[in-house]
Amino acid sequence: MAARRGAELLRAPESSGRATFLELFFDLAFVVALTGVSQRFAGLGDDTGWALVNGFARTMLLFLALWLIWSQTAWITSRYEPEQPVIQAVVVGTMFAGLVMAVALPRAMEERALPFTVAYLMVMVVRPLVVAAALRGHPRRLVPFRLAVWASVSAPLWLAGALGPDQLRLPLWAAALVIDYLAWALGWPLPWLGAAAVGRWRIAGMHLADRYQQILLIALGESILVIGVVFSGKDYSAERAAAFTVAFVTSALLWRIYFHRAGLLLTEALDRAGMPGRLGATSERTRLLIVFSVLVTAVGYELVIDDPFGPPRPSWLLFVVGGPVLFLVARTRLEYEIFGRLSRSRTIGLVALLLFTPALARWSPMVGLSVVAGVLALVALLDALESRGRPLEVPASQIGRGAAGERDSEA
Repeated sequence: MAARRGAELLRAPESSGRATFLELFFDLAFVVALTGVSQRFAGLGDDTGWALVNGFARTMLLFLALWLIWSQTAWITSRYEPEQPVIQAVVVGTMFAGLVMAVALPRAMEERALPFTVAYLMVMVVRPLVVAAALRGHPRRLVPFRLAVWASVSAPLWLAGALGPDQLRLPLWAAALVIDYLAWALGWPLPWLGAAAVGRWRIAGMHLADRYQQILLIALGESILVIGVVFSGKDYSAERAAAFTVAFVTSALLWRIYFHRAGLLLTEALDRAGMPGRLGATSERTRLLIVFSVLVTAVGYELVIDDPFGPPRPSWLLFVVGGPVLFLVARTRLEYEIFGRLSRSRTIGLVALLLFTPALARWSPMVGLSVVAGVLALVALLDALESRGRPLEVPASQIGRGAAGERDSEA
């Protein structure tokens, strides 16, 4: 009886694969969080040398902690029925914790380290225990139990980093985050229980694809927000208006390049995969890179609009050129995930940006952003020419091709 009641939490085959309104509401907390990440990156605009490297590493660590919260929530609502009151309560509670993390984020490596840590641990430790209790006697209750055990292993490092000396915070939190990500990659293995690798989970492919597309659109929306806020807060000039225009065109090109063909077909690829969890797990890492690259690029917009023809600095090159380079690398990876091939147009764009980088280091930020926009426009044009008159291709992913019978019996 208890197992049957617990089974009600699992997604039924006839359950709608679309993301719910509650999940879209949940994403609002992460709009605030991503804006905070951009603000921290933008604060590195005048830094050089070790200060720039240290500041970048600190902010990237905070982003990775936020991403782990968002991504695991997406997997929970893809694995469990999001219309169940318990799962809705879990999502709302996670949203509140995410909002606390977002509010603490601007000074999370400084005096707000403790609230950031407590909110993170509430999600990582308490949330899986709530899900395990709701599953009652169902065999799958052991999966969230594993998550809680592994999160408890890294929790002392998070707390020590928050309460200890400032100079130890980065290494302690980095070690804790490595444990959290490694546990996810290995399937949270425990003695006598084994692992529950996400590659063998039964998931709603359409739902997971929807969530990945939505978080990308949120990141692109945040970049548009940066463009508008920065330009509206500065003195108007022809130079800044030109930088505003080029920044907007760049964001539009990132959207176009992502969604061209492969970006639209993740749902179909997951449906065709014998082990959709494996493809979903690989796609999660790709979306991490893509979302991060969009955020980094948006910081470049802010630096360029602020001072379009200022002197070249290491920071602007890192954001204005580094962001699009990472985006093309991640988008090339996505092409392989969906079609099992390398993308010629993105490879050409990537090589072009890398060849231009030494010369751009001596030019103004506006020149750099214009060159980036030109290269992205070339990639979009090559995509259009290659696909002109050809029907939409069928996914041919080499990932997750195992037979359905290979799935873990517990997953």
